[in-house]
Amino acid sequence: MAVASLLPFLLLVFLSTTSISVTAARRPPGTADGSESWGYVQVRPRAHMFWWLYRSPNRVDNGSTPWPTVLWLQGGPGASGVGIGNFEEIGPLDTDLKPRNSTWLQKADLLFIDNPVGTGYSFVEESTLFVKTDEEAATDLTTLLKALYNKNNALQKSPLFLVAESYGGKYAVTLGLSIVGAVKAGELKLNFGGIACGNSWISAEDFVFAWGPLLRAVSRIDSNGEAESNSLAEKIKQQIANGQYEDATNTWGQLEGVILSNSNNVDFYNFMLDSGDDPVSATSLALSESMRIRRYARYLSVKASSAGSIDDLMNGAIRKKLGVIPKDVSWGGQSDQVFAALSGDFMKPRINEVDQLLSLGINVTIYSGQLDVICATKGTESWVEKLKWGGLPNFLKLDRTPLYCEGHGATKGFVRSYKNFHFYWILGAGHFVPVDNSCLALKMLGEITQSPAIPASSSS
Repeated sequence: MAVASLLPFLLLVFLSTTSISVTAARRPPGTADGSESWGYVQVRPRAHMFWWLYRSPNRVDNGSTPWPTVLWLQGGPGASGVGIGNFEEIGPLDTDLKPRNSTWLQKADLLFIDNPVGTGYSFVEESTLFVKTDEEAATDLTTLLKALYNKNNALQKSPLFLVAESYGGKYAVTLGLSIVGAVKAGELKLNFGGIACGNSWISAEDFVFAWGPLLRAVSRIDSNGEAESNSLAEKIKQQIANGQYEDATNTWGQLEGVILSNSNNVDFYNFMLDSGDDPVSATSLALSESMRIRRYARYLSVKASSAGSIDDLMNGAIRKKLGVIPKDVSWGGQSDQVFAALSGDFMKPRINEVDQLLSLGINVTIYSGQLDVICATKGTESWVEKLKWGGLPNFLKLDRTPLYCEGHGATKGFVRSYKNFHFYWILGAGHFVPVDNSCLALKMLGEITQSPAIPASSSS
């Protein structure tokens, strides 16, 4: 990996562009060397979506395997990929604006989008314009991709991989189908590489049924807590079956309260920790006063760093660097409304969409952190077993292959693959796999994207 040569480059790029607003009017937004570009796309009248593209300094063109691009899709709903995914998980710099050794730029170019509209720097000019379904979010994203790709030959040559976390997995599968349709119709010029869903909220029903047994197995709740949890999970199952999705969302909030009270506030993103002990997750687990649902507070709240909170960073130094954010728009200012607008779609499963992608021959990867609760591995395995894809029986019969990291003898994870379906079990990681097990996450990314090897002369 070219980490040694990558870090000075990243610092130079950032420091040289913090005053980009001075020249933004004279040229397209971005850095002078073309390593970064960003901007807005009006995906619908009065609905504006923000994107930020990083071009990797480690790009390799070996003539046969094209350098990939990863579109990172954050969860929430209402979580900012431009802020959270970029500065707290996989981007070139962390929240202290220091180089990240495990940046995914080592394996791909990175495209961050604040999705849906109203998330992060994205915004709507009136409240009726928030998306209410994952399909609507996919339509907006496809519109943005058309604006970026259809007149950009360089982007068209780079295969695009959708990599998603948490609720972002629902966006990924609906967007994947939208991309396939748009490409087939000749409306989008894009080389689609596939999708990877990490700890993704594909089937709420399967996850809520996993919580009680999982937490009892690791001694975080007792038999009484498990029984109470399972009872509410049954209620959620019935509400989903009846199409009462908003009611199911509200019951989900009640269930999380039961889990918290019976576990002495377990961290929903890592069952080894108490809420607030995880340096990546937020400290607040408060329920919404109006909806009685526990928001993804990790995403919608703040994270302290030596430089301040992520909100301070995004509404301060980064806003100044970008130079294109409207004066009346603050990063994350509409996030709560994004969540509320999607409350009727929040509990809807997307297993059928995964089935469709597999049947179309699209590469689908699932990865799951061992210590996660909210999107527990047990729940992920349960919804995977519901797939109608013809290759599933053969997939389930296969042995898993152990995974290691260079310089570490211990087992770091497992993988099982059959045809175009791949499942990674990531050990020692909770909900935020790229942070908790950065070594294996980077190794996995290289396998998913088939990133060309970096020449030895470049990695010294």
